[in-house]
Amino acid sequence: MSAPRISFEFFPPQTLDASFRLWDTVQTLSPLKPSFVSVTYGAGGTTRKLTHEAVTTIGQNFGLNVAAHLTCVDASREETLAIAETYAAAGVTEIVALRGDAPKGADTFTAREDGFANSIELIEALAGTGKFNLRVGAYPEAHPESADMAANVAWLKRKIDAGASSAITQFFFEAESFFRFRDACEKAGIDAPIIPGILPITSWSGAKRFAQRCGTTVPQWLDDAFTAAVRDGREELLATAVATELCDDLLRGGVEDLHFYTLNRPHLTRDVCFALGIAPEVSLQNVA
Repeated sequence: MSAPRISFEFFPPQTLDASFRLWDTVQTLSPLKPSFVSVTYGAGGTTRKLTHEAVTTIGQNFGLNVAAHLTCVDASREETLAIAETYAAAGVTEIVALRGDAPKGADTFTAREDGFANSIELIEALAGTGKFNLRVGAYPEAHPESADMAANVAWLKRKIDAGASSAITQFFFEAESFFRFRDACEKAGIDAPIIPGILPITSWSGAKRFAQRCGTTVPQWLDDAFTAAVRDGREELLATAVATELCDDLLRGGVEDLHFYTLNRPHLTRDVCFALGIAPEVSLQNVA
């Protein structure tokens, strides 16, 4: 079984300490030669400028293929496409096109009258420029706003048909969740690559909160295991083992790409990659 292609998600820093953490994360993980890295957009578009700065800086200084998240939240169509043009001008050719989360304090997403109503409209407009490779989000378990899994799959098909080339899933805790979703997508005629999103668990309490917000099922066995591990001071050891086993199950099931949600905390992601046989590339010039 060959080593998979990997990619990483970072988020833009909002404080000086967070800036140091981001650059440490990029420096730690870039030697693993990811096929791409992505930079998120804050809820409500709150990190629009920071995202742009992080995307361009990572691309220019680390030579990585950077995908910028772009959402429909709190911007007109004209403003959103202008942001996309600034990415194109900076040499950024990858965009993760998303509807986006509701602004802080709001329960649901509400489109601006002059903005994109949903991710499909955004994808169609970006595809129309001919300047970007478009990736989109996918939910292997029911999206909190979807009626059921069939609705999830149907919406993803519309996004692919609108011009997206691949999808990255929300995180999940058991490989079967991904396989069921992949099978349903294939049955619906989706032939674009679907990349599983992996969340190495740096904090179990934080991971459970994330899971509740995005509709990810928390298996009882996993909750019990982390409760015991936290009590015994073995949380990091368990987190590495759980993420590695999940990735191994996916690879044995035919997956070729893995996307890691790093939370700008690189060492657990790095250790999982090492366990999967993904080693840093070392220049012979540096070891001569």
